Amino acid sequence: MNIPFLGNWRKRHGPARGVAVFSEGEPDPEAVAGLLSECELLRSQAEGAGVELDDSAASLEALDQLLPGWRDDEESLSWLGNDAGLYLGTVIVRTVPGAAWDFWPNGQPVVRLSSGREFDVVASGHEWASSGAPELSQLYAEVAEA
Repeated sequence: MNIPFLGNWRKRHGPARGVAVFSEGEPDPEAVAGLLSECELLRSQAEGAGVELDDSAASLEALDQLLPGWRDDEESLSWLGNDAGLYLGTVIVRTVPGAAWDFWPNGQPVVRLSSGREFDVVASGHEWASSGAPELSQLYAEVAEA
């Protein structure tokens, strides 16, 4: 879809980035994890390329091997960056003992390790989607060692 004023706005401001989650009261950790793990666009792209996203570290390695055809589409790039970051966070939360989703005051989801260290996985997902570096599997390995 070609919307001239939107294209001009994106040239000045860059693509929209990030995900914000707001809720009242105490969030249900399982419900939050389920919501953040959906990553529909990433799962669709991966499935089309024959990659199964099973929430494992091996699936991150498989994602790193995909041809980055999405880099030509600014709109998809932003969404895919969000999804890649949320998927990275999902794998960390499901496989690294003590890791859990948390939220900054602005609603940005982050992964918090039992040590208290936080990782802005959405920002990492945007970096991966736009440049391929650092690789998702490399980020996972760094977090898993921390």
